[in-house]
Amino acid sequence: MSIKVGMVSLGCSKNLVDSERMLYKLKQNGYTLVTEPGLADIAVVNTCGFIKSAKEEAIETILELAALKADGTLKKIVITGCLTERYREEAAELFPEADAVIGIGNNKDIVDILNEVMAGERVVRFGSKLDAEMTGDRIISTLPFFTYLKIAEGCSNCCTYCAIPTIRGKYRSVPMEDVIAEAEKLAANGVTELVVIAQDTSRYGEDLYGESKLPELLKRLCKIDGLKWIRTLYCYPERITDELLDTIASEEKLVKYLEIPIQHCDKDILSAMNRWGSEEELEALFARIRSKIPDVVLRTTLITGFPGETEEQFNALAEFVNRVKFDRLGCFPYSAEEGTKAAGFDNQIDEDVAAHRADIIMEQQLERSYDNNKKLMDAELEAVVEGYDRFGECFFGRTALDAPDIDGKVFFTSENPLKIGDYVKIKITDTLDYDLIGEVIE
Repeated sequence: MSIKVGMVSLGCSKNLVDSERMLYKLKQNGYTLVTEPGLADIAVVNTCGFIKSAKEEAIETILELAALKADGTLKKIVITGCLTERYREEAAELFPEADAVIGIGNNKDIVDILNEVMAGERVVRFGSKLDAEMTGDRIISTLPFFTYLKIAEGCSNCCTYCAIPTIRGKYRSVPMEDVIAEAEKLAANGVTELVVIAQDTSRYGEDLYGESKLPELLKRLCKIDGLKWIRTLYCYPERITDELLDTIASEEKLVKYLEIPIQHCDKDILSAMNRWGSEEELEALFARIRSKIPDVVLRTTLITGFPGETEEQFNALAEFVNRVKFDRLGCFPYSAEEGTKAAGFDNQIDEDVAAHRADIIMEQQLERSYDNNKKLMDAELEAVVEGYDRFGECFFGRTALDAPDIDGKVFFTSENPLKIGDYVKIKITDTLDYDLIGEVIE
């Protein structure tokens, strides 16, 4: 009788790629994959341990699975990912209900670990994080027409608030030929949209080739038959070169969309974060980007309440955001993470103050998003079909202006049947705060 495995993948898209590689190995070795842990014999949890809220979600998920195990629904629980890599033996002690607690360097051995667990052993194993698998076949768990392409592992930027370098290790690029081979295989299997990801995509290749090779990689991806949209996330502002901008502007398959996390605009705050830039340098950068790619969609992320952030510095950030007018924006209150330099800084800001400041930024962005959407009234945009909303009796999907999972949707009607993954032209007829409403016109 085949053993059923359910995977719970928490956190970011980079973690999801790791989960998909484990799923492939398990299926190839005779395990049956199910979509719900409640239907499984073994639940594997790929945790996130980046910030406080992510750790809380991981702990809550593990405790829910422990309850399923206690009532006999589940037989075994396996925990891996950033939370276990970060806390190691402490995590193994904290979750006695778990039959295996492993580090990210052990994910490549997931089949052997599950075999040991089913034989009655408790596995606590932490190999080198540098052994984390960077290539390999995957079972795509997103909608079948799009997926994430992870081009590097780890991070060497060492921002003072961030635990990722400690958890994931130094930055390691996937060799370009391996990236291209994976992308070709994905396209051959029906993927039309690739979302290129890493902790810092703009750093791609520096460790292997002595300089950033992101522009060259993107050009080569554009030559792959079958791909239609290629989107790049997580570019750092100090590495936005004219070559990269010219590549995005000139290549038809490259979506005119850039996510550039800046975190703040105040020079002193950025310096304390070990981040690049100042208000003037950042404003000049975004002006340069828009001059080279006039129709670009700019997305950023910000942190409020970093240690020492004064009311004046926060107000300057809010004014900066209003001037630059980002098309997409996420803002998060600072989370003091143990083991990071910033956690030991003086002048820690009260959590409620940090959260209130983040709310203010997001309220401003809501108004900006609504205004931006209003400008799209009567526009004709291409969209990809993601599904059908039976309650609203309409299809939904995304335009090229929006990245999966983090941005808005477009809801639309069609006189003809459509299927997931179809690309259609839509006329925008109405708007919501973050979403669009329209109708298929061809």
